[in-house]
Parts: sequence; structure tokens; C-alpha cells
Amino acid sequence: MLKLSDIRLAYAGRVIFDSGEFLVRPGDKIGLVGPNGAGKTSLFRIIAGIERPDSGTLHFDPGTVIGYFAQDVGEMSGRSALEETLAGAGKVYELGLELAELEHRMSAPEDAGALGAYGLSDADMERYGDVQIAFAQAGGYDLESRAEAILGGLGLAKDRLGEPVEAFSGGWKMRIALARILLLDPDLLLMDEPTNHLDLESIVWLEAWLKAFKGDLVMTSHDREFMTRTCTRTVEVACGAITAYSGDYDFYERERVLRRDQLIASQKRQEAMLAKEEEFIARFAARASHAAQVQSRVKTIEKIERIVIPPDPKVIKVRFEATPRSGDIVVDMVDLAKSWPPYLPGSPERQVFRGLTATVRRGDKVAVTGVNGAGKSSLLKVIAGEARASGGVCTIGAGVRIGYFSQHSSDVLIPSRSIFEEVRERLPQATEGAIKNLLGAFQFTGDDADKRVGILSGGEKSRVMLACLLALPLNLFILDEPTNHLDIGSRAALLEALRDFEGTVAIVSHDRYFLRHLVNRVFEIDHGRLRTFEGDFGYYLEKREG
Repeated sequence: MLKLSDIRLAYAGRVIFDSGEFLVRPGDKIGLVGPNGAGKTSLFRIIAGIERPDSGTLHFDPGTVIGYFAQDVGEMSGRSALEETLAGAGKVYELGLELAELEHRMSAPEDAGALGAYGLSDADMERYGDVQIAFAQAGGYDLESRAEAILGGLGLAKDRLGEPVEAFSGGWKMRIALARILLLDPDLLLMDEPTNHLDLESIVWLEAWLKAFKGDLVMTSHDREFMTRTCTRTVEVACGAITAYSGDYDFYERERVLRRDQLIASQKRQEAMLAKEEEFIARFAARASHAAQVQSRVKTIEKIERIVIPPDPKVIKVRFEATPRSGDIVVDMVDLAKSWPPYLPGSPERQVFRGLTATVRRGDKVAVTGVNGAGKSSLLKVIAGEARASGGVCTIGAGVRIGYFSQHSSDVLIPSRSIFEEVRERLPQATEGAIKNLLGAFQFTGDDADKRVGILSGGEKSRVMLACLLALPLNLFILDEPTNHLDIGSRAALLEALRDFEGTVAIVSHDRYFLRHLVNRVFEIDHGRLRTFEGDFGYYLEKREG
């Protein structure tokens, strides 16, 4: 069990928590929610012992093992992917190293002597027996197979387990760091956005792993469905307060509205009562006969704690310009193929797909799915004209005007420009007022528009690019992971806008809630071939699992 009592934390005069209370009970699986910057990561760091609150107390059950998966994975070097994962197993890994050292010394030639450079003393032999028993009891003998299973579940192919961690991209290093924490199998598991950089298959695997996990879990995620399916309690961090809800994310959304309505009603009653008291004080303040009553009421209202309604979290509100009409056929693909140059000279080309034949019609909302590396992003690039096909034909229909958002779209932003300057450069015909209104819709209000691009977070950069894209008169949006780095509220607002969009959408996303409520067709790339599903995302999952 974990209990935080009366926690206070402030940075440079800004209060993060004030009299915060947080309880983790045995078997809890808690979803931690709240707007960006509210203090969720700070709460994780306090629990993990990385940061100390200004005041308050923390209580853990004795011997509690805590595992913390953070977005900053730190340096990884000098080990293979498998070795790096094994090193995260804590005590059992250290026992394995000691056991291996003792066994190495035991294998020395007999003439080395009991106390020679490689011999074992009686004390060492006794220690060897103790270590062997402890290693077996901790599950050490199947540690490597468990590590391989976890890495496989997170999408790492078996033939890559021996590669040095330095050879992996940042996204794959995040998966290896996640595998380390899962292999630790701690009593309390803290997870800060574990689904970032995971594909749908890996998310489904992680969801099943967490449901079977016997320890306690505290997790934050922008993936609403993952949060709802995994966590049975919800804790909100917002406006300096930590507020518990006894249900999943869907329950939290309903209950939060109900509590807010009740708080508004209580505030109105309080204001009416205070107005009545203040009217009495003003009317009889000058009368000596009522002096005692006036003073009593003054003291009473001074002691009353005023009810404050916390502000609603800001979310983007997207409204499209009039959508120009395209022809009925938006994209027509016949025997489409794509290969990329080899990593090394002399190696064969890397073929990602071939023989793709399909038609996208006006008004379609199409999800492109497949395992990591299947070619989803490559297909979107070919359709958007960002990459040339290696074979076949991809024809764009009459009157089609394409807007393309990629996972790396924000890389083209100029760090030295302000947000306002960047948007004005991309929308030269827009007035200053129109740009400010657009930025306000994407949560950049007041002085926010003067922020330099170079200091923006990943989510802020994504919102800048989406603002530029969605403000243009387009009728085909090609979106590669547009929800990455967006919080749940911003995802919901983007979802609502795309549902109202009268044009056509082709999208890659690992957010199942987003896809369930948007798409009406699914294109799955499977082993280089295309399978089409003429139904929504729920229909696709049903057919795929069946």
C-alpha cells in the first residue's frame, strides 16, 4: 500500500499540489489523468523517490519494490537488447551475475586449490548454495525466456535481440526500457505514457499483460480505450488538487461533470447566502442597536471558505473552412508496390508492399492498419506524393486537394520563429485576426502565440502543424499518427472535427477509440499485401479476431 498525505509542491511560486492526498490500495489499477503540466509526472517522481515534496508525508509498506517507466529512457549502451532488458530485473539479475561468477570459479582446474585464485572456500560454497536457492525462488532460471517473451510482445523480432542497443532508434529504445520495467515485475508499477511508440498489436499485448499483473498500477495515457480497459480507478491531477474517482475513465468523465454541476450549484447557494448577509450588514451597520449582530455576521462570513470553480481544461476547437468538392473517385491504386533502398550497399532493396489494389471514394474515412514496419506510412507517402511508387499506379482523382500530416511534420518548423510567425508564413493570405483566432482554437492564446518554436513540446508542435493544415481549403486529409502527443481532450476535439469533415480521410493511428468513432473502412497491410474491410473499426477487429 502507498499513501501520500498533505502533499505540497511548488515551483517558482506556482503551486502544483496543495494539501494533496493519494492512496494506492492492494490490487489497485489507477489511471492518472489531468491537463498537460498539471503535475502528473511530478506525482510519479515523488512516489518513485526521485523528487521530494515541499511538505507532507509518504508511507509505503516495508519492502515495496517500485518500477517506474518514464518518457526519458536515459543512456543505453554497451549491451545487447536482451542484456539491457535482463539488467532491469533488479535483485534476481544481480543474483544471476553472482551465480555465474561462482560457477566460473568452480569450473577452474582442480589443482587451483580450494583457496586458489579460482577456487572456492567453504564459505564460498555455502554462499553458492544460498544464491542458487534464492535465484531459483525468484524465477531466475526462466528469466531469459520471460525477457524474450516481453520483448516479442512489444514487437522486437527475435533475430534482433542480440543487436547492441546503440543500433536502435529512440522509439525502439523506449520499448526496451518498457520491457526492463515489466521484467522487474514490481509491487508498484508507475507508467508514464507507456503506449507512445507502440503499434496496435503491441498495445493489445501490453493491455493483456497489465490485466494479468498481480501488483499495483498507476498509469497515465493519452489512449482513452487503453486507459479504460486497463484501469478500474481514476485519479485527476488538476488546479493544485488530487481528486479520486471510484471508476474507470468513462465513469470519471460522467462523474466529473456531475461533481462540477453540483459545485456550481453550491457556489450559487453560497453567493446568495453571502449577498443576504452583506445586505444585512450594510443596512444595519450604522445602528447601535444591531452592532453585536452586525459584528457577529461580519466574523462569520470572513471565516467562510469561498467555493471556487476550477477552470475547464482547454481543448482545441476545430472548424473547417468550406470543403471543395472532389470527384467521386479520390484515390485509385492498381498493383501498387513500394521498396526502399537497402541499408547497406550491395544488399537487396527493402520491399514493404506489392500488388496493392483498392479505391478510395469521396467521403470515405479509411484507417490504414498493420504491424510495425508493414508499410502503413510508406503507403500514405505514396498517396500524398511524398514518395514514388516502385511499381503499379496510384491515381489521384479530379479536384482532389491533399493535406498531409506525418509523424515528422513538425521537423520542418523553424525553431527561431514564433508560433504566430510560423503560421503566418504558411497562411500568407490570412489576416492577423484570423491567425490569432485559429491559434486560439488550438490552445495558443494571448502571449502563447509569441513562443519560439524551438521551446515547444512535441504536442505543441503537432498542434501548430494541425492548425496550419486544417485551416486550408482541402478535401483529402492524409494523416499519419496525428494524435501522437495530443492529450485525451485534444484528441476528442480533433475526432469531432474529422467526423464533421465533408471530405475524405486516410489515417494511421494506434488509438482504437479514435478509429472506432471515425472510420468506415479499413485497409490492412499484411505481409506486403492489402486486405480491405468494408465496415467500421469494430467490424474490422471482429473479423480479424474471428
